[in-house]
Amino acid sequence: MSRIDTAMVLAAGRGTRMKPRASDPPKPLVRVDDRALIDHVMARLVAAGIGKIVVNLHHKAEQIETHLAAVDVGAKVVLSHERDARLETGGGVRHALPLLGANPFLVCNTDILWDAADFLPALMADYDAARMDALLACVPPAAISGHDGGGDFDLHDDGRLARRTRPEDLVFTGIQVLAPQIFDDDLPSGAFSLNEVYDLAAGRGRLYGHAAAGRWMHVGTPQGRALAQAYFEERP
Repeated sequence: MSRIDTAMVLAAGRGTRMKPRASDPPKPLVRVDDRALIDHVMARLVAAGIGKIVVNLHHKAEQIETHLAAVDVGAKVVLSHERDARLETGGGVRHALPLLGANPFLVCNTDILWDAADFLPALMADYDAARMDALLACVPPAAISGHDGGGDFDLHDDGRLARRTRPEDLVFTGIQVLAPQIFDDDLPSGAFSLNEVYDLAAGRGRLYGHAAAGRWMHVGTPQGRALAQAYFEERP
């Protein structure tokens, strides 16, 4: 299969759990370690060899577009506008498929940071198009700060994922490899969650997990941001 060289960064959400004021920047532009979240993620993508990054926009789209135009990303950046209505994660990816191409691609949230050497290359190397429609990066609850729920998935010995809600189960990081063909299935029109894609893949026995190492930080709330900032300040 072709090497994965395209990624999508999900940047259209309103970030309501950040409790933003009207004057605050959109969540992708929230700064941790003196850098916008979206810059952290895109730098990691470029370092892993990604040459094209699709970014979807809706909430405060102009601010994100202006920011991206002013930074040297190191890859081709293409914007996928959701001007009329936010399409949620699944609808947003499906809307961007013409920009993403026919090969499997990465999808990343902007509110996740990690300190894990070679994570993205390992994730992409683990992806097998013959067996997988979706490969989700997951971590133990103890390895991620800012996560305020239980586990999301149980990782079976054969690498397949099953949904669980036990505290000891793995937490999905929001980073994944997806096959574009999964969106050919019977999915809702308009806005829908990527959870619907995962359920389709699981039903076909093609939802797999990648057990990621390292330290992870979910920056979805003010507390999560504070924990991430403290980690970077205390790191040697």
